[in-house]
Amino acid sequence: MSASDHLNITTGQRMISATWGSVLTSLLVTPLDVVRVRLQSQSPPTPHNLSRFAAYSTNFKQLPPDLGINSCCREVFFVGNNGEFCIAGHGSAQSAQAAAADCAVEETQKRTFNSTLDGMRKIARNEGTLTLWRGLSPTLVMAIPANVIYFTGYDWLRYSHISPVRRVSNDTYAPLVAGSIARVAAALAVSPVEMFRTRMQATQGVSTGIYRETFQGLRRMTQTQGYTSLWRGLTLTMWRDVPFSGFYWWGYEALRNSLTDARAASRGHKLDPGRSLTSGRQIQTEETHTTTFVDSFLAGAGSGAVAAFVTTPFDVGKTRQQVYHHAGDDAASMAAAKELARSGKIIPEELSMPRFLMHIAREEGFAGLFKGWAARCLKVAPACAIMISSYEVGKKWAKGQNEKKAENVHE
Repeated sequence: MSASDHLNITTGQRMISATWGSVLTSLLVTPLDVVRVRLQSQSPPTPHNLSRFAAYSTNFKQLPPDLGINSCCREVFFVGNNGEFCIAGHGSAQSAQAAAADCAVEETQKRTFNSTLDGMRKIARNEGTLTLWRGLSPTLVMAIPANVIYFTGYDWLRYSHISPVRRVSNDTYAPLVAGSIARVAAALAVSPVEMFRTRMQATQGVSTGIYRETFQGLRRMTQTQGYTSLWRGLTLTMWRDVPFSGFYWWGYEALRNSLTDARAASRGHKLDPGRSLTSGRQIQTEETHTTTFVDSFLAGAGSGAVAAFVTTPFDVGKTRQQVYHHAGDDAASMAAAKELARSGKIIPEELSMPRFLMHIAREEGFAGLFKGWAARCLKVAPACAIMISSYEVGKKWAKGQNEKKAENVHE
């Protein structure tokens, strides 16, 4: 898109284009987002510390003697939410131990996802198909304002003649700078909603009161830690989203321009040898809706996939920090956590971003930093493709409508 094209589209029309693209994208990619959150937040197969706080100790000596269940494979008591511990309170000791072992294995297998497709299959089978769209409402609440801020902000920063980006950055790096700044503004605005969505998607099992439970968890968190805790993980979100946006917009404009140039060259048009890779192409304003959609879709998918893979470690860190305290936001758990901190016990989620990611790498290996990368790329690539192509086609339609109105006025 060129600067002149920018002046023919109003801010309201840009917002409408971003809104309908957000709705379509959210409906299609929410299942992949649910699986991504589950993959990243599930515990390693053999954790060194099975309990986060002393308040959630796994010491069996402290458990009540009458603790038990009637049907182990239906009603499992998870100590510290770990499937390895399953207690049956009826029958002989030997049969109870055998039932407990079988039940623990079965339930652990249900809760452990080995891949994106495995996660989708197990969630649909064990928790219901609709669980794959858990968090859709907050996703829409978050995506619409976020994308309105993000896309309209990017266009203004990238093309407006009064934009500071145009004064401090040359055209080659303008997409990277404009995309990063626009993402910062969007992330600040919707971080609390993303916290709610992430915690809701991380909750396993079928629950009719999932909204109420998540709200209560956030309420306990704000009571014990203050309202600023709603922005927990914002630093890691910035570490993920800011470079992602920079890489994405630079790659998107470069890929789309390359497609435009290749098509122009095949038609015998002479290309300017001094053209910038990311500068706007005037010929793009004359393209059909179909060409605009295809080029935007391909460029958005390719650039989004690469940017998503590169920034996956920060996404892993952000997810774990936001689901941290998921079962420990009450006062007792906070007190236990503070006691551990005073005793010198390291709480990984409280570390700074670089140290936290180093901790994950040490405990789970390099693969731990890229846990859920397939689900993330499978989600981000089509999401970027659908969103940007919908947005570009929406702007092109709005531009056409504006030109028709202008022609009618002159007539």
